Amino acid sequence: MPATALRCRICETEFPLDPVGVCSRCFGPLEPIYAADRTVTRAEIEAGPPNIWRYAPLLPVAPPAEARLAPGNTPLVSAPRLASAVGVGELLLKLDTANPTHSFKDRVVAVACAKALELGYTTLACSSTGNLANAVAARAAAEGIESAVLVPADLEPEKLIATAVYGGTIFAVNGTYDDCSRLSVELSFELDWAFVNVELRAYYAEGSKTLAFEIAEQLGWELPDAVVAPIASGAMYSKVHQGFGELLQLGLVEGARPRIFGGQAEGCAPVARAFADGAKVKPVRPNTIARSIAIGSPADGDLAVATAIASGGTIRAVPEEEIPENIKLLAETTGVFGETAPATALGALREAVRRGELGENDRVVLLVTGDGLKTPALVADTFEPVLVEPDADLILERLGVHV
Repeated sequence: MPATALRCRICETEFPLDPVGVCSRCFGPLEPIYAADRTVTRAEIEAGPPNIWRYAPLLPVAPPAEARLAPGNTPLVSAPRLASAVGVGELLLKLDTANPTHSFKDRVVAVACAKALELGYTTLACSSTGNLANAVAARAAAEGIESAVLVPADLEPEKLIATAVYGGTIFAVNGTYDDCSRLSVELSFELDWAFVNVELRAYYAEGSKTLAFEIAEQLGWELPDAVVAPIASGAMYSKVHQGFGELLQLGLVEGARPRIFGGQAEGCAPVARAFADGAKVKPVRPNTIARSIAIGSPADGDLAVATAIASGGTIRAVPEEEIPENIKLLAETTGVFGETAPATALGALREAVRRGELGENDRVVLLVTGDGLKTPALVADTFEPVLVEPDADLILERLGVHV
């Protein structure tokens, strides 16, 4: 395990590799630091298992002895019709809908759970807008431990059912995700539960780097020109950028880091607003159909803004009415049914093209982070079947075919 300590992002105080959520000196976020002499080769990675644990030398936890329900190794597929529709030279979709619970959250939970099991926890917990609850409950079921999740009570029923089926306890909170998040922090001091996005957040967030590692490896150890991602807490967006940087640092790839573009729904866009204003992120009360990224007080929002600036990317707010349109556009041009989060990322991509920030000379990767089957109501208007009798002649007549 190459990680050596946790370090505060603000004051740089170092801590042991314990379940510590924030710096005890300044309350800043903690991140793993790694041995200065760590090395890994392409051949070593390629010889590893076909999941995120092939990148174990680049992660802060030891891989599990038995990798149950291991996420990762998700498809990277070409989307030429969508590329033509939006106006970029090459567009690839990173389909994290192929993970066990159909979202990228399986990656981060697998890393956090490995640490939880190492520390002897028997209950895995989280606050969630849906996808994380699915991933936590499924991971706990696979590992034979308990799960407990806190979610907004008015969450989409598809996501609640897809959590309940794994067992465990669902606390449906009469409030927003930010209320659930506050409760998680308070309960983490009172209960011997492994809250993946509280005291294990430093390990959890590192799992998102595997998106960058896989993209580079799947491109033949080359880097794309840009990556487009949805933004909720800001952690995944920033860690993807960090992952590309680590590959460059270790000599596994060459060139420049991709520009990272981000999208938020207009009804919950504190990070996009901060980027536009050149200011610190200010919390907002979410009012958006993009429930999976409706975090009004994003823990890594300021880091996401800094990442956009450093990478040469942007973060945009996407109008609410465009989100269902983007779900349909993605589906109709690629055969991929994404949820509101990748639809928001697609909106950010389209805006970047409109502004001339991306175009015909760019190879772009769009992160499809969640499955549309979790939010089908938003495109229910597309269901307009032609009701027919069980008679082929009547169908042919309807089609204007005369026999």
